[in-house]
Amino acid sequence: MNTTSTSSLHTISTTASGLPRSEQNQSQVDTTRRVRAVGERALVLGGGGSTGNAWLIGVIAGLFDAGLDVTTADLTIGTSAGSTAAAQLAGATPTELLAAILAAAPQQGPGAVGSGGGRVPIRPVSDHLERIGKIIAAAEDAADMRRRMGASALAMDAASDGSWQTQWRATVASRLPSQRWPKRTVLITAVDAHTGEPAVFDRHSGVDLADAVAASCASGLPYGIGDNRYIDGGYRRNENADLAGGYGRVLVLSPFGGRALQPVDWGMQLAAQVDELRARGSRVETIFPDSSSKHLFGANAMDLSLRPPAARAGYEQGSAVAEQLAEFWR
Repeated sequence: MNTTSTSSLHTISTTASGLPRSEQNQSQVDTTRRVRAVGERALVLGGGGSTGNAWLIGVIAGLFDAGLDVTTADLTIGTSAGSTAAAQLAGATPTELLAAILAAAPQQGPGAVGSGGGRVPIRPVSDHLERIGKIIAAAEDAADMRRRMGASALAMDAASDGSWQTQWRATVASRLPSQRWPKRTVLITAVDAHTGEPAVFDRHSGVDLADAVAASCASGLPYGIGDNRYIDGGYRRNENADLAGGYGRVLVLSPFGGRALQPVDWGMQLAAQVDELRARGSRVETIFPDSSSKHLFGANAMDLSLRPPAARAGYEQGSAVAEQLAEFWR
């Protein structure tokens, strides 16, 4: 695992390569072209499970309450837990979303990755991480890993009773204040389970917002949209920040601190994405969980009981860096 440092606020200059085209879905290709449109500010919300979703909301609420509204970005990119946060911000203010997390009834045990709350039966975190680790170890490169991840998910789906899909969509939809795509540009990432090709959805893709988020958060069983099946967008890259290539200023919030489970030479870690962004001239700021809250993520990322402390930790960080970040963002 890459061990990128996790200090609170990092300043870098960057931009990036676009999403590889999927020959299976023309709407995905078209979205890839649209993301290259000229823009000034991009907000990137990385994956990180249920606690990651809470932390993301906390950071954005802390910034918001301190007078810095980053939800007005020209482009928002959401992956897994970040896709849930991006969709939630389309229908409620950061302050409202934070209040809902802190007011939720205490819950114990693992929740579903990126769901923002609620329960869907899933494998234990340790089993899930072990399965991913074995696939990574057997893969030749990132593309091979994605194909293997997809094949594994499809095999598990074939052995299931098929009820997961309906339950998962209902859980995801229940966490979204609005079922409508925002008018501003929001990209939700996923990976095609059959081909291993990355996919990206926006309001022009003909896919419901809840379906796009459910696909982006599908880290176990694959999620079906039409004839296609999708798995977690984090299998492309956990943040997918490079999709903001060409934007002048890019703010990246990474619950996992920019780290990746894959070998460094695969270029999955945030540092590689930053290098790509830098090559195209963007300025970039990244916010990582501070050292006192790192225990809330990783193996604990699906523990619903840790959502309130993760949100509070994020809020404190957002409040603390708002003034420093204001000149960069405005």
